[in-house]
Amino acid sequence: MRRRLAAAAALVLLAACSAPPEAPRAPAGEAPFVYLKNLDIITEWDPSKSYSNEIVAFQNIYETLTLWNPVTKKSMPRLATSWRASPDGRTWTFNLRHDVTFHTGRPLDAAAVKASIERTMAANTGASYIWDAVSSIRAEDHVTVTFTLKYPVPLDLVASSGYAAYIYDTKAAPDLGKWFSTGRDAGSGPYTVTRWQKGKEEELTLTAYDKYWGGWRSPHYSTVKYRVVPDPDNAWRMLLRGEASFVQRLNPRLFAKAAVTPGVRTSERPSFQTAMLLFNTATGPMKDVRVRRAIQKAIDYRGLIKDLKGAGSPASGIIPEGLLGHVPGRAPRQNLNAAVRLLQRAGYGPGGRPLRLRLTYGQGDTDWRLLATTLEATLKPLNVTIEARSMPWNTQWEQGRKRGQDIFAMYWWPDYADGYSYFGTVFRSADPPVFNLAYLRDQDLDELLEPVPELTVTDKTAAQRAYEQATKRVLDQRAAVALPWVVNYQRAYQGGIQGYVDNPAYPDVVFAYDLRPSG
Repeated sequence: MRRRLAAAAALVLLAACSAPPEAPRAPAGEAPFVYLKNLDIITEWDPSKSYSNEIVAFQNIYETLTLWNPVTKKSMPRLATSWRASPDGRTWTFNLRHDVTFHTGRPLDAAAVKASIERTMAANTGASYIWDAVSSIRAEDHVTVTFTLKYPVPLDLVASSGYAAYIYDTKAAPDLGKWFSTGRDAGSGPYTVTRWQKGKEEELTLTAYDKYWGGWRSPHYSTVKYRVVPDPDNAWRMLLRGEASFVQRLNPRLFAKAAVTPGVRTSERPSFQTAMLLFNTATGPMKDVRVRRAIQKAIDYRGLIKDLKGAGSPASGIIPEGLLGHVPGRAPRQNLNAAVRLLQRAGYGPGGRPLRLRLTYGQGDTDWRLLATTLEATLKPLNVTIEARSMPWNTQWEQGRKRGQDIFAMYWWPDYADGYSYFGTVFRSADPPVFNLAYLRDQDLDELLEPVPELTVTDKTAAQRAYEQATKRVLDQRAAVALPWVVNYQRAYQGGIQGYVDNPAYPDVVFAYDLRPSG
């Protein structure tokens, strides 16, 4: 017995005298993960206001309380390890991870969670509406935060949002907005910003954060680079030369080639991303609903799906399949005779006044170019000219907010895995417009949408009915939009990369920390 006690004492003494184990450091020296996108990466640096393409980088810089799991279709832990809701759904308590730090060095605790969400709510822009149900937030202790709601919503799902749910260090600077605008971050994610070159091809570089709570024991990328390459042929060549790791989108021809190219892997899956043609309901010739309906009916929906060669599926209603609010049996069909009649009633069409319509779309998007070319050919015999212009995203968006076009082509996806943002953000009255780029002002629609977030929890049948009524109002009565397809994601990446998962709730995001680098 004494010998055992002596041995145990010796072990204790040895442990006391030994240096504590050093925390795993971020990997260094490996080749970077290079992500190619056809549009600008950063539109807004402030995580409280971010609402655009920067999601592809922000999801590697910032973290949310929960993350949506595409397999279980439920929320899973991220910064929160567990959570519970009261029986009436109006009180939610989240338990946080211990020993998480921001890139600024300060600890991430319940007070920081409260401060960041309250700041996002106060910003009252972008996707901040996701917190509209929140009445108050209370930090119970260092790692416990409680939300009190005005009405029940699935807050674990809200907390997984790709926008406006980021937790960040609100004490990073006295003037936080100005501090962010220079290309700085205050996140807790695995990567932090080291370089930003606005308007340059190699726009953004991230490097591994040494003190990331997830650790760096397994192989990981130490550097992530985001490059803006509008030309898909150039992107493909860069992938083949090893200058790119991942190409976010290829045209059908190149994707087919990628599928049979040694050393290249492909990923193809349905998405929640919808192609939208938003019609200017406020000014210009499309202020006339007859013109809007005519353009809706002139689009060759089936022909486009065929020409997309797997990159798109028919849209039915406004919300895509897989989310509450999807309306089956509403796939649009071309009807040129009806389009002619509507144009002639508005004084245009064959024998009438010539009609010119300005259409803008994102630079480098070959699918939108296909639509523009097809629509131009279809409408020309109807005495309608389409003036299509591709633009960098930031330029297109800025022009759109000034009502500088008749048709605004863009993709839309949900803020979190729910159908509400398709209506609540894109078609609900907004002045100035953010993404309501149809400039629709419809009080009846606004009132119809008002109770939907609560109904999503308390009465899904009633919520579905409201979505169906809203779909009919936007598509038929107001004809504010045409939906030519739902995107099927088609990616290409280096064959040695392991661990890539395409999560439709976070469109175009590659969670770089989860990847295992190629040899």
